[in-house]
Amino acid sequence: MSPEIDPGTIVDDRYRVISRLGTGGMADVFLAEDLQLGRKVALKLLHRRFAEDPGFVERFRREAQAAAGLQHPNVVSVYDRGAFDGTYYIAMEYLSGRTLKQLIREEAPLDPVRAIDITIQILKAARFAHRRGVIHRDLKPHNVLIDDGDHAKVTDFGIARAGASDMTETGSIMGTAQYLSPEQAQGLAVSASSDLYSVAVVLYELLTGRVPFDADAAVTIALKHVSEAPPAVSSISPSVPPELEQIVMWALNKNPGDRPKDADEFIAVLEQAKAAIVAGTSGQRTASIAALGAGAADWGSAPVRATNFIAEVPPRQDEWPAQAAAPVPEPVPDPEHEDRDRRNPWPWIALLVVLLLAGGGVAAYLLTRPIKALVPKVVLEQISIARTQLQNAGFNVSTNFQTDKHVYGTVIGQFPLAGLKKDEGSTVSLIVSQGPGNGTVPSVQGLTIEEAESAIRHAHLKPGRIQQQSSKVYAAGDVIDTSPSPGSTPPQGTRVTIFASTGPPEVAIPNVDGESLGAAKAALQGAGFNNLTTSTQTSTTVKSKNVITTSPAPGTKVASTATIDIVLAAAPTTAPVPAVKGQTAADASQALTAAGFKVIETTKVVKNPANNGIVLKQNPAGNKTEPKQSTVTIVVGQYQAPTTTTTTTSPTTTTTTTTSTPTTSTPTTTSTTTKT
Repeated sequence: MSPEIDPGTIVDDRYRVISRLGTGGMADVFLAEDLQLGRKVALKLLHRRFAEDPGFVERFRREAQAAAGLQHPNVVSVYDRGAFDGTYYIAMEYLSGRTLKQLIREEAPLDPVRAIDITIQILKAARFAHRRGVIHRDLKPHNVLIDDGDHAKVTDFGIARAGASDMTETGSIMGTAQYLSPEQAQGLAVSASSDLYSVAVVLYELLTGRVPFDADAAVTIALKHVSEAPPAVSSISPSVPPELEQIVMWALNKNPGDRPKDADEFIAVLEQAKAAIVAGTSGQRTASIAALGAGAADWGSAPVRATNFIAEVPPRQDEWPAQAAAPVPEPVPDPEHEDRDRRNPWPWIALLVVLLLAGGGVAAYLLTRPIKALVPKVVLEQISIARTQLQNAGFNVSTNFQTDKHVYGTVIGQFPLAGLKKDEGSTVSLIVSQGPGNGTVPSVQGLTIEEAESAIRHAHLKPGRIQQQSSKVYAAGDVIDTSPSPGSTPPQGTRVTIFASTGPPEVAIPNVDGESLGAAKAALQGAGFNNLTTSTQTSTTVKSKNVITTSPAPGTKVASTATIDIVLAAAPTTAPVPAVKGQTAADASQALTAAGFKVIETTKVVKNPANNGIVLKQNPAGNKTEPKQSTVTIVVGQYQAPTTTTTTTSPTTTTTTTTSTPTTSTPTTTSTTTKT
């Protein structure tokens, strides 16, 4: 599998992963931001088992390079390729929308005109690639992206030749079983015509909602492509016009030479069929369609020509021409003619010539018969080694993959068997392990982590990392999701990442200080907090029954399920203010505090030493009733003695003496001497 990628991961110092878009048998696709160009891209990271094959990596490099040059309105652009964390990636154009496969599942069978329009767009993409020497090899609805306006773009050109598939040919990859061509299924050379066959399968599925061949095993599907005729389109969707059905069956011929010669011809007949449908002349035989060539056959009276493995597809019963059965006269014996034959020696001469030729043929065969070679034993070898050994011995190689306990790529069977002598140049068929098969990721949402891990093991998969994330739906400790997602079918033994809930996400408590209780509750509930309590606290600064604060304090981030206490202001009780005028400051503060009041002390300079430290004034006045916890201001006397200044002058010095009488018992004298 590809490495685990978390949102925020920077790939190759350039692409910041935003989220996972999907998972396939060969790669994972992520939505990422190109940090250099500031645009979103689709980032495809290959599974490591492909990245470890040097031959695969080289083909991948060449194909990605070729795909990067395919700039076309119906082709998804390839921007970049590179290596990251032991595997390789392709950065592609990101398109919002859905795959054509999703559209088929939701809306098929499609209206014939709409199906034709979509198919022509796919063919235009294929035509553009074919003219540049690139064969897709894996055209299927999964690789076609389509927007709400039915604008189609084909993707995966960069990995088609080197990507994962169910069947292979020597040295290259074939494609997905339901859409591969007969030549791909047999391991034969692949051409542009192979892509046209795959497009015909897609068109068949658009018109009927199903593929022409399907089965549980990929090998079985491949054999059907080779040896069975597809069900007639009209047998599934009777509303499909006859000429459109003929086009589909023509392009589904087993022999590549009996299909449209190129994408241009395929497009041309589809456009003619569309014009006939739109004009209301559908079903009428036209010379323009009939003249397309022997491959297309006669659209009115003859079946589509089919050679190799496919049975001929007869025209619909309503198209059969009326025929009159004429009696065939039996031959009358001619005795004279028979007697003349008996006397004629030439038949005997002809027989002798035939015998001589036959003898010459036998002699020629004996002289030119193929050289025999010993088939080497390659069972339990890796496919790359087995292929090299067989080719060195003079044999061609074809391969079929099937599920097995052996490691992926191990040869588990060969035919002919080792030790037999076979013609050089003949083909040895290999059965290759594709690993122990796939497991289906179970749905474990809502289970505990332990329960989820047990279910994953039961599906022959391995529990992977536990990633924590918040959830409004699932309680803390319960499983939210998995990667790969539930229902996907990765190879057995694949590690499945478990996303576990940490509970609801944390939310900052809004500031409702000073608000009424109703307004505060509305604000808190709007932020997601529904567990609210109230308490009261005496306050002289906040209006009674309004909010003083919350607990936890405003701005604190807590889970939305946390309990928020709303602290409301309560009016304080009242009491008479003690009369403290004439008391010392200390006694006055003690009396006021004991009565439940707060004290503020100020000072005032007094000339009478007796008033030093004595309360001269208070506000509010003594014995006045005021709310408890309100403030009482007291004015305390501070004695400052008067000062006396004496100046003595001599011829050279002036001396100034200042004498003051402080509140203490010893006077202090400060003298300043200034020279003149």
